This record gives sequence, structure tokens and C-alpha cells, in this order.
Amino acid sequence: MSLYTWLRTATASVAVVLATATATTANAAPAPTTEPAAAAAAVVTLRYDDSRAGGWEAAIAAGVASWNANVDNVRLVEAAPGIRAEIVIVATTGWPQAQLGPVRPGRQVRVELGSQAVTQGYDKTRIAAHELGHSLGLPDTKPGPCTQLMSGSSAGTACRNAVPNATEQARVESFYAGGVAAHVATDGRVLVDAP
Repeated sequence: MSLYTWLRTATASVAVVLATATATTANAAPAPTTEPAAAAAAVVTLRYDDSRAGGWEAAIAAGVASWNANVDNVRLVEAAPGIRAEIVIVATTGWPQAQLGPVRPGRQVRVELGSQAVTQGYDKTRIAAHELGHSLGLPDTKPGPCTQLMSGSSAGTACRNAVPNATEQARVESFYAGGVAAHVATDGRVLVDAP
């Protein structure tokens, strides 16, 4: 076989292979995507127990709803009776306080919702959302404006804002990004929110 004939045959064979491969690829079904499932799996779920926070149930529910509506990487859910919760919430007569997180799944922090702040005129829902913010890893930002949830009591008794601002949201999102809360050290300090 001459070189010319060999090259013509080889070129024709390559053309047939490429045409077949292109047709197969063009008709192939798209690969199934697992992005939504992976994203859902990356959400960190933290359970809270408010069974010892009598009188605060509505404020806690509103504070939880505020966090759940404003962050995507972590979800707060009420623990079923008998199930260990990561966030234990109790009512006290003192000033509100909480252990600084970010709390990890399987670990535990305590939130104390103190009636002394309510007696002085502070909003219960803001208090609950603020203390939950500590559990999620946010320190106080005192003094600060009412637009900062973590400014706490320094925003004054007229402040009713229970929504984390964009900076606070971003910090919590980063603590729980990709389900990696286990890789972020829990601070554990108790932060008392007296003025």
C-alpha cells in the first residue's frame, strides 16, 4: 500500500470515528444534576429546646423565623421531646445571656432569656433573636444602632428590630458554609447583655 492510499484510508477512518462520536454526544441525555441535593445536604440543622422558657415561646418562634428567613446555610428547628438539642433556651429573672458559638451539631450551648431586660422595656423578640445570634457565633457589637441586631441593649428600649443585617447574615453564612460548622471552633464565652 502506498503512503498516499494509507493516508486517505486513515483520514476517512478518522472522519467516520469523529462523526460517530459527535452524533453520540449530541444525542446523549444530559447528566443528571445533583446540585440541589448537595446544597440541601450542606445545610446545617440545629435543634433548640425552649421547654424551660415559659412565657417566651412566641418571641423565640419569631426570633427563629427571623434567622431562618435570612440565612441559608443553617436551619433552626424545634427539638422533639426527648431529643438532645444544640441550643437549650431557658427563662430567667436576670439579664439575657448566651454562650458564644457557632454551636456545632452534636454540641450544646445555653441561652438565658432574662426578664430583667423586659421589665426595663426591651423587646422580647429582639432579645430572643439577639441571643440566638450569639449561639450562631456572633459577638455583641456594642455600642451600635438598632439596624444591627447584635448591638443588643445599646440600641435602646425603643428598638424592635429582630432581623440580622447583611453583615451579620454573611458572618453566620460563613460559619456554616458547606456544612462545615464542625471546622469552626466554638468560642463558649458567656455574653451577658446588660446595658
